[in-house]
Amino acid sequence: MKFDTAYSLSLDDKLSIYDVRDLNFDETADFDSDQDSFLCPNDQCRAAFDASNALSTFNAKNVNYLRTPHFKNKTSTRHIDGCRYASTHKTASGESDDEREDNFPSEWVLARRQYVRKPPLAGTEGDIPKAPAKASSLRVTASPGNPDSTPDKTSVFAHPVECFVSNIDDKDKLKSMPLKIGEHTATYWTYFKKIEYLQDNKGLIYWGKIKAIKDYTSSFRIDFEKKVWLDKKPYSVNVYLSKKLIDNYRKRKAFLEQIKAAVDSERALYCFFYGVTPELQQVPSKKNPEQTFGVFSANIENLDHLIIREAPGLE
Repeated sequence: MKFDTAYSLSLDDKLSIYDVRDLNFDETADFDSDQDSFLCPNDQCRAAFDASNALSTFNAKNVNYLRTPHFKNKTSTRHIDGCRYASTHKTASGESDDEREDNFPSEWVLARRQYVRKPPLAGTEGDIPKAPAKASSLRVTASPGNPDSTPDKTSVFAHPVECFVSNIDDKDKLKSMPLKIGEHTATYWTYFKKIEYLQDNKGLIYWGKIKAIKDYTSSFRIDFEKKVWLDKKPYSVNVYLSKKLIDNYRKRKAFLEQIKAAVDSERALYCFFYGVTPELQQVPSKKNPEQTFGVFSANIENLDHLIIREAPGLE
């Protein structure tokens, strides 16, 4: 059985698998999921066992992934009777149903979640608690009154993107699941807008197949395959990632590893981004600087809100 939330022993808090990935690549965070222990998110179940009753992670440290990240039970993991995280069945191949993200957050919080490592109790430094007896204080609030509910908020862009990508074959589901961003709520289907239709509305999550990534050594430009039609004319679309943006990014190493691999990749890659809407600009021609041509372009402002990935099934 797969699930996307677990209790982190080192942070004394419940984390989604996307929080764990975010922390693993964050160069400003003192965190390594391999050195942590993840326990059942059900408070009553977790309290019934000691800290050795841990879960395992899947795709917690891969920069690029195709199969949905998740926590899962080890063969030795135990649960109390009635815990919904107990393994009840496996697929014919012996693997859990890890091809689809089923935990849809109803809100994507644009402000990055702060993970505060809590100090040990006096006189217990170096000791590992044997059984967390009560629910930890949550920075991402779960549904009230349900001790094992999955938090319905996320601050990690990869989570709603994975929900969209892995459920692309179920349009009815995407059209029924709500997503709140800022003060606005729409369905997942409405919020994710193909790049060629970016003129339909602003403030959406735009996505499209990448035609090419231009590597300028310290900056990059992502060109999209599809064009935008305006006044019966096609215009190219691109987004620009500046040197300053990349140099100041807290996950700089992981990002550079990913985008440099993408530059040389022959596989179909897609780009998702939020926070800017490409606008029609007149750009000087390289061959004749006195002439200009139109292109829809935007400077990305936050790399936390941009993803480059494979996405089988989108087109």
